[in-house]
Amino acid sequence: MNSYHLQDNVLLYTAVFFAGGWLFCRLTVKAVMNMIAEAGFVRPNYRGDEIPVGAGLVFFLSALAVYTAAFIFLPDDFQYKIFSNLLALACFTLLGLIDDVWGSRSVTGIKGHLLSLCRGRLTTGGLKAAGGGVMGLLLAASAGDWTLIPLNALIIALSVNSINLMDLRPGRAGKVFLLLWLVLLAAMPGRVEMILTAVVAGALMAYLPYDMKARAMMGDTGANALGACLGMAVVWLLETPYKVVYLLLLIAFHIFTEKYSLTRIIAENRLLNYLDELGRG
Repeated sequence: MNSYHLQDNVLLYTAVFFAGGWLFCRLTVKAVMNMIAEAGFVRPNYRGDEIPVGAGLVFFLSALAVYTAAFIFLPDDFQYKIFSNLLALACFTLLGLIDDVWGSRSVTGIKGHLLSLCRGRLTTGGLKAAGGGVMGLLLAASAGDWTLIPLNALIIALSVNSINLMDLRPGRAGKVFLLLWLVLLAAMPGRVEMILTAVVAGALMAYLPYDMKARAMMGDTGANALGACLGMAVVWLLETPYKVVYLLLLIAFHIFTEKYSLTRIIAENRLLNYLDELGRG
């Protein structure tokens, strides 16, 4: 296959990759949840039921399976983007898993973790922030224009943390990711990069009912993967002025969430609360 064939059939391949991610996750999600539960890695949900944590691992596994199956059929100049996206998913999934397994809630917020790190105390949140920053720089360097490395690195790192901040109620982080992904898809329908993000979106669609019914928690493991996928898509798709606007919005969002409770604001707004509760068991 050449790049022109891929470019001329973007929507078809996006649909195929979406279906592939959905199908693989649909076939494996229960096995992954059982594996986590049998290892004793569970936490009580809001009803007090013990449910598996870190089930968002299925997003990376789905991407790995679909990318591997499709790799030899894709053009050479597109394959490096597969590696970049898979590297992003793998590293941020791992950082999230570390926080899920060993994380302490004695320190909260990115500000709190960074202050602890400056005082010489390493927390899993601090490790996630530092590791995410370094990973963001590496991924930004692989994106092309070296002058945009700081901008792209911040976009990736803050996108990851933004989705993480949304993961406070069942299904919320997944809904936000899907909304932003659909906006990008509508705005950039002919861009081949959307093909890669479709795998994660498809896997999320298969997993989301379990999360919304409080039968599993995606944890930082899954939220990080979703944020990395979103951040990489923005880096690939948007022109520099729009990237700057997106970054400013991310910064404003982080400042806002440091001062105010997002959950309380959603609960007090009728429309936002309806959307937040939609689909929950």
